[in-house]
Amino acid sequence: MKIADISLGDFPLLLAPMEDVSDPPFRALCKAQGCDMMYTEFISVEGLIRDARKSVEKLDIYDEERPIGIQIFGAEIDSMKRAAEIVEEAQPEVLDINYGCPVKKVVCKMAGAGILQDIPRMVKLTEEIVKSTNLPVTVKTRLGWDDKTKRIEEVAERLQDVGIKALSIHGRTRKQMYKGEADWTLIGKIKENPRVHIPIIGNGDIDSPQKAVEYKNRYGVDGIMIGRASIGYPWIFREIKHYVKTGEILDPPTLDERVDTAIQHLKHSLEWKNERLGLLEMRRHYTNYFRGLPNIKHYRSKLVSSLDPNEVFDTLELIRHDFADYSYAV
Repeated sequence: MKIADISLGDFPLLLAPMEDVSDPPFRALCKAQGCDMMYTEFISVEGLIRDARKSVEKLDIYDEERPIGIQIFGAEIDSMKRAAEIVEEAQPEVLDINYGCPVKKVVCKMAGAGILQDIPRMVKLTEEIVKSTNLPVTVKTRLGWDDKTKRIEEVAERLQDVGIKALSIHGRTRKQMYKGEADWTLIGKIKENPRVHIPIIGNGDIDSPQKAVEYKNRYGVDGIMIGRASIGYPWIFREIKHYVKTGEILDPPTLDERVDTAIQHLKHSLEWKNERLGLLEMRRHYTNYFRGLPNIKHYRSKLVSSLDPNEVFDTLELIRHDFADYSYAV
């Protein structure tokens, strides 16, 4: 699969852009486990053009992460074009537009998935961004606003016609948020459409190697984007790659590997952010890091309540010690 001139291999795995998750510390872990392409957290164009610290910091990318895409969201053409110029200066491989975020504070401004209520505006906005940048432009979106407006087949053709180089589709509507099961049927229909020649990347509910291969074969997608299943479990990328290559299930990471990775993740999170934010944003990862351990609730409670980094590191080492006899092997 290629996005413009960027070769990503036969069946690439991509890390979804996730707010407060896909930051440099976490991206480094996913890259080490075989992720083929990653995206930054989504960045407000209004924040970028106003030089807001939180937005500008999200432009930080590192050579070892490449290829990487910077994702932006907004609703006004002028602001999006100015933000695209700023993104281009950061020199990512790809500029990605978020038309999929379902959060109310985003959609009420007609940004993110909000723009699914106005497809002509979506197409015009995309066309203007494509014209304004030298970077390949990609889009991430959803099936539609609700069950009555699943216009993704039309959207795919029209966005391709104005110049995007790849389309990632989350198999839910905005109204669904993240509830229910992702429906990949329309994603498969887009792949069957002879008019569509850009890569189509499927997203939604891929949480195991078996499901990744099943959906690859059933719907014919060019690649898969993984979001929530990677939180606290960057090994999902190596497990899928191993299964695609061999048809075998790879043993899960050992307890030592989980603890070592959680410690590394926390250290880098504390270095990249301030201490309080580094601790807070790590909390969502601990459940998956140690999922399956019996009687883990007490330890997890300490991990997600402490504001003392030393106490958190001590708790991680205590998990290593107290569960030393536990085996994660299949």
